[in-house]
Amino acid sequence: MSQESLLQEIAVCVERGKVNEQSPYPPDLKGQPGADELTRKVLDMGASADQVLSEGLVPGMKIVGIKFRENKIFVPEVLMAAKAMTAGMNHLRPYFQSGEVQRKGTFIIGTVMGDLHDIGKNLLGMIVEGAGWEVIDLGIDVPAVKFLAALEEHPGAFIGLSCLLTTTMLNMERIVQDVRDSRPDAKILIGGAPVTDEFKTKIGANWYSPDPQGAVDFLNKQVS
Repeated sequence: MSQESLLQEIAVCVERGKVNEQSPYPPDLKGQPGADELTRKVLDMGASADQVLSEGLVPGMKIVGIKFRENKIFVPEVLMAAKAMTAGMNHLRPYFQSGEVQRKGTFIIGTVMGDLHDIGKNLLGMIVEGAGWEVIDLGIDVPAVKFLAALEEHPGAFIGLSCLLTTTMLNMERIVQDVRDSRPDAKILIGGAPVTDEFKTKIGANWYSPDPQGAVDFLNKQVS
C-alpha cells in the first residue's frame, strides 16, 4: 500500500473511530489495523509527521466536526473518533516536541468559574486538537486569573470559554472583561448551551459558535 493510500486509510480510521487492530469498533472494521498501526506504518515508510497530520489525522477529524455540526453523528461517535486521533497523535508527539512539526497555534480552553460541566468543552478540545492546534485545557470552574496566567505562559494564544448554566453566563462576562482589561488584543471565543451570538456581542467576545467545527473554522482563518 502506498503512503498516499495509508494516509487516506488513517483519515477513515479517525472518521470511523477505529483506534487499533484490537478495537472491536466499528464492527465492520473488526480485526483490521486502526489509526495506531497505520500511523506507525506510514512513518516507517518515510512519510513526514507533518504529512500524517495534515493529510491523515486532520482531514479525518474535520469530517467528524462537520458531521457533528450537521447532527449526522453524536457524542459517542465523536469520542471514538477522538480516541482514534489520539492513537495516531501519540506517534507524532516526539516530532512536536522536537520542533520538527509546528502546530497552527495554541488554544486555551476552560469551563468558566462556577460551572462544573465539561462535555462540550472536551468535545471542542478534541476537535480543535484534531485540526492541528495545541490545546491547553484548564478544566472546569476556571477563574479569570487562570486564563490570564495561561495567556502569560502562551503569548498569542486564543481563549475559549464554555458554560452550560445560565447562572454562570455572568461569570463568563466577567472573565471576558478581566481578560480585556489585561490583554485588550486577546482573541476570545465563547460557547455553550445558553450562549448566543447576541451575548457574544454584548460581552465583547470575538466569536461565538454553536458547534466545535465553527470554532475550528474561525481559528484556522486567523492563521491562514
